[in-house]
Amino acid sequence: MPLKLGVGDIIRLKKKHPCGGFHWEITRTGADIGMKCLCCGRMVLIPRAKLEKKIKEIIPRD
Repeated sequence: MPLKLGVGDIIRLKKKHPCGGFHWEITRTGADIGMKCLCCGRMVLIPRAKLEKKIKEIIPRD
């Protein structure tokens, strides 16, 4: 069952980004998920199936 991810949600991944940040903001949803690192601002696209295995925690938007 796919995770409920929405634009603006903050996610924490199991491994840290090379800049040292763990937290990412969802910027786009669909088959590919767009994310922005909250530490350095890097934006990436990653397939949903691959991302769902890497998520440790979802912090919903307000």
